[in-house]
Amino acid sequence: MPIRVLPATLIDQIAAGEVIERAASVVKELIENALDAGARRIEIDIEAGGTGLIRVRDDGGGIAASELPLAVLRHATSKIASLEDLEAVASLGFRGEALPSIGSVAQLRIASRARGQVSGAELAVAGGQLSGPRPAAHPEGTTVEVRELFFNVPARRKFVRSEPTEFGHILRQTERLALAVPQVGFRLRHNARVVLELPAAESEAAIAARIARIVGEEFLPRALPIDEGGALQLRGWLGLPTASRASTDLQYWYVNGRAVRDRLLASAARLGYRDVLYGGRYPAYILDLRIDPRLVDVNAHPSKLELRFRDSRAVHDYVFRAIERTLARTRPEAGALPAAVLAFPARAPGASEARSVALPLGFGARISEPSPALWSRSSFAAVEALAPAALAAAEGSLGQAIAQLHGLYILAQDASGLVIVDMHAAHERVLYEALKQAHGSGRAASQQLLEPLAVTCEAHEIDALLEQLEDFARLGFDLERLAPRQLAVRAVPALLAQNDVPQIIRAVVHDLAEGQGVHHLDGAAHRVLGTIACRSAIHAHRRLGLEEMNALLRQMEQTERANQCNHGRPTWTRLSLGQLDQLFLRGR
Repeated sequence: MPIRVLPATLIDQIAAGEVIERAASVVKELIENALDAGARRIEIDIEAGGTGLIRVRDDGGGIAASELPLAVLRHATSKIASLEDLEAVASLGFRGEALPSIGSVAQLRIASRARGQVSGAELAVAGGQLSGPRPAAHPEGTTVEVRELFFNVPARRKFVRSEPTEFGHILRQTERLALAVPQVGFRLRHNARVVLELPAAESEAAIAARIARIVGEEFLPRALPIDEGGALQLRGWLGLPTASRASTDLQYWYVNGRAVRDRLLASAARLGYRDVLYGGRYPAYILDLRIDPRLVDVNAHPSKLELRFRDSRAVHDYVFRAIERTLARTRPEAGALPAAVLAFPARAPGASEARSVALPLGFGARISEPSPALWSRSSFAAVEALAPAALAAAEGSLGQAIAQLHGLYILAQDASGLVIVDMHAAHERVLYEALKQAHGSGRAASQQLLEPLAVTCEAHEIDALLEQLEDFARLGFDLERLAPRQLAVRAVPALLAQNDVPQIIRAVVHDLAEGQGVHHLDGAAHRVLGTIACRSAIHAHRRLGLEEMNALLRQMEQTERANQCNHGRPTWTRLSLGQLDQLFLRGR
C-alpha cells in the first residue's frame, strides 16, 4: 500500500479514539468547556446511557456566531495562543480537540448566544460534515447536543457497555468535576429522571452538604483537614485511618482545580498513610495540590487526566511529608474521635458527642483567580470537646484507669463515659515512636553484653541483614556472622537489654529477609524499629497495676499517631454515657 495523506474525517476519528473513550469522556470534555466559559450552572441530560443523547447546557460566556465554525475545527481554541501559554496552562481545556473529535463519531449540534448579544446561532456536525451556522433562539450560554455516539464507528460501538454501566461512569465523572467547583450548580438527568441535583454552594454548610452528597455523610465527621503551605500548597481532607476502605473508590485528586488520576500523587498519599493504615486497606481523601502552572505539564495525554511534574521527586516528597505530618496528629485528645468507632443506631438525648464540621470557602477556585486559600486554617471550626476542660487537664483525654480486662484491655473512666484501650497495640505505638525519635537523633544508646549471644537464622536471612549492617549499628546493635547460619550479637539497644534478644533478632531478620517489614518505611532501620516495638510491647495476660496503666494512657496522649498501632489497628475507643444508656434502655 502506498504512503498517502489520510482524509480529515479519518484523522478526526483517530484523534477521537484518544479523547473520546466512552460517553463519560464526552460529558467530561463538555463540562470542562462550560467551566472554562465561566458557567455558574450546568445541566446535563442523558438518554440511553449516553449513546442516545448527551446534552450539556450552561450559562457561561457563550460563543459568537462568527466563531462557531472555528469551534469544531481541530486545534482551534480560545485557551492558548503561544508556547508560553502552553507552558502555563490555567484552563481545563486547551488542545482544541474535543468538539471536532465528538463531531467525527456522533451527531453534534451546538447552539450558543454570546454574552451581550441579542441573538444566538447554531450549527450541526454529523460524521465530520458541517452544516450552518444559522440564527437560533437561545439564552446567554451554550448548549451542546451529542446524539448517536459512535454511530459511524461500529468497532467502537461494540465496546460500549450496558446502559446502567455507561451511565454509572457519567455519574461518577460528573460528581468528580462537581466536587472541585461547589460554587457551580449541577443537574444531571437520565432518561428524563433527575439523578443528581447540586445547588450552587457558597456557605460552609452548603459545601459540606455537597461533599456529603457525593462521597457520603460519614466522610467529613471522620476526616482531618489538611492545610500545608510553602512553595506548593496542599489542602483538603484526609479520612482517618479508621475510615479506610476496601478499594480506592474514595480518592479524589485535583491539581490547580483539575481532576486528575496521577500515580505519583497516589503513591505519595499511600506512603503518607503507611504508618497508620491496616494492611490491605485504602485511605479516603479529597486533596487539591496548588502548584505554579509552569512546573506541571498538563499536555501529557489528550484526556488531560495524567500529568508530568518538572520536579516529580520534590512534589512526591512534599505531598508525602504533608500528609504524614497531618496524620501524626491522630492521637487521643479532647474532642477527638475514638480510633475504633462503635456503631449505635441513634444518639440518646443529651449526649455530648456532636462534632462540628466546617469547610473552607473557595474550594475549587480557578488557579488564575486571586481567590483566598483553599481550605484555609481559619475556616475550620473547632470540634466540640467531649469532656470538660478542667477534668481533661487533670486526667488527660483518656481519663483514669480503673481496671484491666482479661489481661488485654485497660478500662478507664473519663467525664463522658468509658474508655477502652488495647494495651499491647497502644504500647507498641508508644515504643515505636520513641525508637524512631531516638534513631533520628543519631546513634541510639547501646548495651554491651557480658557474653556474645549466638542466634541461629537461615543463611539468606543473615545475608539480608548484613546488607543493612550500618542501619543496625545506628540502632545500637553490634552484629557479626559466626557461621553460615549463625549470628553473633555483642551489643543491643539499651531499650532491649531486659528483653528476649534472640527472639527479637530472629523476628527482625526474618521480616527483613522476607521484605515484610511492619511498615515498609524508608530503609531497613524503620522496619527493624517496627518489629522491635511489636516484639517488645506489653503482651497479653500481663497484669498491670493502676499506676502502670495510667502511665501508658498519659504516654498515649503525648505520642503521635497513637490512635493506631504500628500495624494500623485502632488502639482505643470510647463508650459515652449516652451510648451506655442506650444499651440499658435508660430514659425510656
